[in-house]
Amino acid sequence: MKIKLEAKRKRGPGRPPKAVVVGVNDMPPTKDLVTIYRDMLLIRRFEEKAGQLYGMGQIGGFCHLYIGQEAVVVGVQSASKPGDTVVTSYRDHGHMLACGMESNGVMAELTGRADGYSRGKGGSMHMFSREKNFFGGHGIVGAQVPIGVGLAFSHKYKKEPNVCMTYLGDGAVNQGQVYESFNMAALWKLPVVFVIENNQYGMGTKVSRAAAGHDLSDRGMAYGIPGKQVDGMNVLAVRTAALEALAHCRDGNGPYILEMKTYRYRGHSMSDPAKYRTREEVDAMRKQHDPIDQIRDLLRNQNVDDTFLKEIDSEIKATVTSATEFAQTSPAPDPRELFTDILLPLTDERLVAKG
Repeated sequence: MKIKLEAKRKRGPGRPPKAVVVGVNDMPPTKDLVTIYRDMLLIRRFEEKAGQLYGMGQIGGFCHLYIGQEAVVVGVQSASKPGDTVVTSYRDHGHMLACGMESNGVMAELTGRADGYSRGKGGSMHMFSREKNFFGGHGIVGAQVPIGVGLAFSHKYKKEPNVCMTYLGDGAVNQGQVYESFNMAALWKLPVVFVIENNQYGMGTKVSRAAAGHDLSDRGMAYGIPGKQVDGMNVLAVRTAALEALAHCRDGNGPYILEMKTYRYRGHSMSDPAKYRTREEVDAMRKQHDPIDQIRDLLRNQNVDDTFLKEIDSEIKATVTSATEFAQTSPAPDPRELFTDILLPLTDERLVAKG
């Protein structure tokens, strides 16, 4: 028996990837598939709740939901090893949860509370966890890519057997600092996997109208960086490609690019009505390519019964409810937090004293 997983290159930014046949023996055991399913479902339920809280005015600022793209980060992180580092952009809640950050702390930060990962000062786009090797959430488009190269340089300099997974969107691939980063990573053979989450739209512009050339995975060709386009709605395709890319980097061969063809179901942010695409397009993606439905069907084919799957859903809903209650009862940050974690001029004694 064979299963179609991985995607082909040279099909153009707006076309569906062509599958490559991968043996069923390459699939993780059922218990690992259950973990993958649980991780993806946690992100989906967490983001649904975040959207509700934003609508209720309990989350301020910007809020970019990851609903529809869960297979990308869960698939990549399932292939990672302890000590690997992660940096991403502003659509980052799913990455935090996939890195093992607690839902309580993430939700508390979203609501600007003292028990959040950045003590209520970072919000949706700027929270970190040194313990989990998660280096942000960054609100400036493409700004995280040079940071990812710096993290990879640190791994190589310290002779660590680790890789930095640097996530960016299709809208960021046209930024100049991305290509400076590609050049430096290739020149110094740094262990970094650039994961391009191509969800088809940069804010409201379809990628085919903004990105010249063929696949985004080809963007490193001038620097000798290998790339691959992957079905980002299929978590096993993502995992297979990530294992290959990470092995390439760990073997000292330098960087690798993975273009994940994925799709976001919601608008670019909570304030985006997404009128630039049709309801039929979104519904077709949900019905035909939903990443959670695909892994659920695979588990059913492996004789995992629906009762067990429903229990997982109930447990995750309870976890998200608990995280919401934790966030809502967490205190607001002390005003003195305004003067922490910042660089103050040494000549101003008054500010130094307050710090």
